[in-house]
Amino acid sequence: MSLMKRIQNIFAKHEPPAPEKSILTVGPGDVVDVSLVTYQVIGKASNASRKATMLTLQDGTTIRYLYIEEREKIVYQLYSVIDGRLDSIDEVPTTIEMDDVTYHLEEQYNGAVQTAGKAPFHTSGEQYIWQFQSDQRQLLRIEWQDGRFMLYEGESVLPADVQVLRGT
Repeated sequence: MSLMKRIQNIFAKHEPPAPEKSILTVGPGDVVDVSLVTYQVIGKASNASRKATMLTLQDGTTIRYLYIEEREKIVYQLYSVIDGRLDSIDEVPTTIEMDDVTYHLEEQYNGAVQTAGKAPFHTSGEQYIWQFQSDQRQLLRIEWQDGRFMLYEGESVLPADVQVLRGT
């Protein structure tokens, strides 16, 4: 390499290294570890106004959903889909009893979501959410978008139990 080329390389602006992925910035194709189980992120639905994301995770044939919300601290909740049916968003009760567990409505909100990959709802748009909790701290979540309901049950996850293993 010539002397001039070496001098040019010293003064040339090099691209900064890409920032490491955080759990808030992962997307389809990334790999995460949640409660000692390794999952591939296959979908993502983000609500920017609430700083919330629902990741679709896959481990073999098992699909789970990790809800992440950035508040004064980051909140993590891990869900599985359950069977259930509601006919209208006007019929969502404030108390639901299921399998001898009573869930109480904690929060109801709506907002625009952006989707990527294999998310429960394949299009971006307005989504309505109902979040319930039982006295035993079990969680129930109901989502409605484009005339379709999704029901999930889950649990809170400690922040130390969630980490990004590999980002794309």
